[in-house]
Amino acid sequence: MFAILALTVAWATLALYLDMRTHWLGVSLAVALPVVVTVVLLTVRSRVLALAACFGLFAAVLAWWLTLSPPNDSAWQADVAQTPWAEVNGDKVTLHSFRNFDYVTETNYRPDWETHTVDLAQLQGVDLFMNYWGSPAIAHTILSFSFANSLPVAISIETRKQVGQTYSAFLGFFRQFALVYIIGDERDIVRVRTNYRQGEDLYLYHTRITSARARNIFLDYLKSANELHTNPQWYNALTSNCTVDIIPHLEVMGTKFAWDWRVLLNGYADRMAYDRGRLTDDGLPFDELKRRAHINDAAKAADQAPDFSRRIRIGRPGFAANN
Repeated sequence: MFAILALTVAWATLALYLDMRTHWLGVSLAVALPVVVTVVLLTVRSRVLALAACFGLFAAVLAWWLTLSPPNDSAWQADVAQTPWAEVNGDKVTLHSFRNFDYVTETNYRPDWETHTVDLAQLQGVDLFMNYWGSPAIAHTILSFSFANSLPVAISIETRKQVGQTYSAFLGFFRQFALVYIIGDERDIVRVRTNYRQGEDLYLYHTRITSARARNIFLDYLKSANELHTNPQWYNALTSNCTVDIIPHLEVMGTKFAWDWRVLLNGYADRMAYDRGRLTDDGLPFDELKRRAHINDAAKAADQAPDFSRRIRIGRPGFAANN
């Protein structure tokens, strides 16, 4: 019990220090909280009362923390300066603030926010990108929706960072980053990771999601994007991130997602999908499927090609031979 208390007090102390908008007050309360907890534990004779008082302090901090609202207007970094939104009229979907940047380097690019139209009747399926930059246990997941008559639409759930901020998984447990759905061209969302960032590896899998279910998932993504466009939400490294937030979209057809530890250690999410029969694997064992799913070399070769998306799929397991 004391170990749990120590963890909760440590989190509450950091929350006060990091998330209190008045910095001097946050620092003061962050210093005071562990001191007060220590005094209570040493002076209150009843262990039950002492623990109740200490957990009560944690609950008070948590209640305050949950009231914090993310900004909508701020000095956003250029790559998240706009939030996408969609208009749906029958099968016609118009995507606003569709990102299609052209890069010279990771930080030197020509911003291009487009209006992009797709036909839901031409939606064929869903592909999964797994993006690694360090530990094999942690990855960034991107879903891409393929259309028969147009380029795929990639959707990446990310942190919306303000000018001067850099991503930190540790800070992601606090109220530091807003949540954003980036909707755009694979030549932007995928290529920046394979061709311009250093030390990142991307893997591409074709899923078994049917066109009918892909339609429902796509529309559910757009519903969330529209909500975020007007009502911002917080990103959280544990409870609201690029993998956890995919699950509600996958459940729109009424199939309950069976929880798995690989949702949290999402670097293994591709193996989880393989084990559940969700990937088109051409009968390959998983290790061989993953080896052949690696796209960095193909992406670098395709680079500026207008058919970038087609080229990175050539020869990949699960994709048609004529790709």
